[in-house]
Order: sequence, then C-alpha cells, then structure tokens
Amino acid sequence: MKVIICGAGQVGSNIAHYLALEDNDVTVVDQSPALIGKITDTLDCRGVTGHASHPDVLKEAGAEDADMLIAVTYTDEINMVAAQVAHSLFKIPKKVARIRSQCYLAPEWQNLYTRDNLPIDVIISPEIEVARAVMRRLTVPGATDMIPLCDGKVRLVGVRCEKDCPLVFTPLRQLTQLFPDLNIVVIGLVRDGKSIIPTADDQLLPGDEAFFVVDEEHMVRALTAFGHDETEARRLLIFGGGNIGLFLAQQLEREYPWVNAKIIEKSETRARQIASQLTKTTVLCGDVRDQELLIEANVTAAETIVAVTDDDETNILGSLLAKRMGSQRTVTLINKALYEPLLNNLGIDVVVNPRSITVSQILQQVRKGRIHSVHSLREGFGELIEAEALATSPLVGAPLRDVKMPNGVVLGAIVRDGQVISPRGSTVIEPKDRIVLFAASDAVRKVEKMFSVRLEFF
Repeated sequence: MKVIICGAGQVGSNIAHYLALEDNDVTVVDQSPALIGKITDTLDCRGVTGHASHPDVLKEAGAEDADMLIAVTYTDEINMVAAQVAHSLFKIPKKVARIRSQCYLAPEWQNLYTRDNLPIDVIISPEIEVARAVMRRLTVPGATDMIPLCDGKVRLVGVRCEKDCPLVFTPLRQLTQLFPDLNIVVIGLVRDGKSIIPTADDQLLPGDEAFFVVDEEHMVRALTAFGHDETEARRLLIFGGGNIGLFLAQQLEREYPWVNAKIIEKSETRARQIASQLTKTTVLCGDVRDQELLIEANVTAAETIVAVTDDDETNILGSLLAKRMGSQRTVTLINKALYEPLLNNLGIDVVVNPRSITVSQILQQVRKGRIHSVHSLREGFGELIEAEALATSPLVGAPLRDVKMPNGVVLGAIVRDGQVISPRGSTVIEPKDRIVLFAASDAVRKVEKMFSVRLEFF
C-alpha cells in the first residue's frame, strides 16, 4: 500500500513507524526539515519537506498513485485542505484527517464531510477518543486499560499484579485448571518496562502488568482472581477543563449522575465557559499543584483523580500530590513516551497515552481483510485485532492444535452466534466466527493475509 502521511509529529512518526515495518510504501510530508531528517534517518520511508496541503508538495510525495492520505499535522485547516486536494486533484481513494477543534465536529455541520463538500472519509478527534478511553478505565476499577470488543461481548483488560495477587508465581497453563469455567486468556505482559508475549510456562510476577482477554460476563471474577475488587468511584476530581475534561464531565452527568465530580481549571475564562455547559459538576479555578486549592476541593475524599491538563509535568505532579494527600487512585494523561516507564515506580496507577489511542484509530483504517478493529497496546509491542474468519482462511476447519499459527500470534477469544468461546487445542474455528487475537508487530502482515478474501473464493 502506498501511503502519504502529512505531519511528522508524534502521531505521524508513529504511524510511519508501524507502516514502514510492514513494507508499505510510506512518504511523510512536513514543513520542518529537522523532523523529516529524523524520520528518514530512522525509518525506511521517504520524506518531503513542504506545506502538506500544497498540490505541488503532494505531487512530489507521490499523490498521483497513492492509496491513502493520512493528515495529522497540528493544524485542522491544513489537514482538511490536504484531504480536499488529495481528492479533487489526485483522486486518492481514502483520506483520514485529525480534527481537534470541536466547532468543526458539531452535529449540525455533519453534512460538511461528504464527497461533494469536504471529502474526508474518516475523522479522528483525539480529545473525544481520549475522554472515551479514560471513561472505560473509570468503569472498570482496578484496570489499567479496558477495550470492549465484539460488540461488548469480549473485553481486553490490563491489570497490575501486586504482591498480594493470588496468581503470582503461577504458570499460565494452570489458569484453565484453577478456573475451568472462566473464559480468560493472558495475551501480553509488561515487565520492568519490557513487553513480553507469554508462553504457557511463563509465570506472573509481582509488578507485572498483565493484559488478558475475557468474556464480558466473567470480567468481575477475572479481576478478583488478579486481586482487584475495587469499587466504582463515586467522588471524582478532574484536573484540567480542556476538551477532554469537559467531555468527561458531560458524559458523567449524562450516564453516571450519581457520581460527584469536580473540575479544577487554571484559566478563569475557560473555567467560566465550561461551568456554563455543566449542570451538576463543580468547577474551581486555580493550579492543581496548589495544596490549599486541593484541600478546598476535598481531595482527601476523592476516590479517583483524573489528570488531563495539556501539560505532562502538571499532570504528574498534581497526581502525586493528590495521592500524598489521601486520594486513592490516579488516572494520568501523558503525551511524552519518555515519562511512561518512570511512572509506575512513582505511584501513578493508570497512564493514558493519547498518541497510542490516535494511532489505534488510524491503524484500523489501514488494515486489510475482514478486520473490524485494531488497538495498539504499547509502542512497538503489537496490536490487538478483532477480525471475521472467512471460509478460505487457514484458521478455519481444523482443530487449533493442527493450525500453523504465525510466531507472535496469540488467540484470545472466539465469538460464535453471540457466545464467547475460549480457544483450546480442540477448538475448531468456523466461517463468520469473530476472532480476537494479539499479534506482535512483525506478525501483523501475516494476520492480515489470514483474514483476506482470496481470488479462488469467487
């Protein structure tokens, strides 16, 4: 596939990294010679320096025969115009654009993004996606991550294994013996900052972050098995009243009216603005690192802190201060990948990475075959994939023990006629089954082929 990526920032460079590893023809466009030089020095892709929406720059990037344009510059208007130029002048089949400003996304203007007006096929709104990701973590207390799959029938859950976790030092193969009626498969571990695709003989160790796929109906039991039986937070303190904080508060008011939420926003103008859009949420104006203000906000009674300001250092320091003052749990937004490995040791409970969330949304548009959703778990680790099994797939028709699975692929769950099946050696996959699996980065292309329609099928 030939892909043009407009924007060489964190999201653009990460997308280029994923696609270049899979032998796609990738060209990155950016106005910064330094960013272009950095990408071309480290990745197997072309770089073009220039304005991403200019026709001559896109032509130089190979727009005349490109399959997809992904516009993720820092400016909405450049992303929108780049998509328009790609469509009108170069007939690029698929255009994906990141749009941050909510005035462009209001429902009353939804007709703007049609082929006759502004032909953007897929719009990515990072703030909305991040707010949803935070909300998913809030609804599953004790989880570091939670992703619904297969229309909510299956969940990917991440948990941290503490010293008192009942399953530490237990080989994974024994999970089925200990819990024979529990549909759960551990598909990944993060240990000392390193990602591991576990084998049946691997053990869970204290401090590990474990990712497991589980039947939605068994999720509470699975969390309890990992030593997590926390109750849902009813008192919430949100640091930052930007778009993410506002979306989160609005969703809480709409869907969880029993939650007592407060927002601390530094800008007086913004604080007044969001207060006028909320009915139950208390809005305080000030710095989240101000101890007196946190006392006024009753931080000691807050069961969960959600730090979503636009500054990583403020989020980290505010979260640590709140925990020291008595708050039970922190959910902290971090943009810089450099900080992530440090945070577990500092006492940050849950880290939300907007870059990986945005990358996951875009990868879903790139993947081929009957692939319904894609989620990037950790940078460079691999992808959680939900796909439909076709009659021509090599997975279909034989017991899994006889199927030659690519290295780095772990089957997590099978959904058939609304029922969740935990894969075993004797399990036989049937056409139209929905498959949830984890694929290491170097195995993703092989997974795509497993779920692609072959010519002999017709």
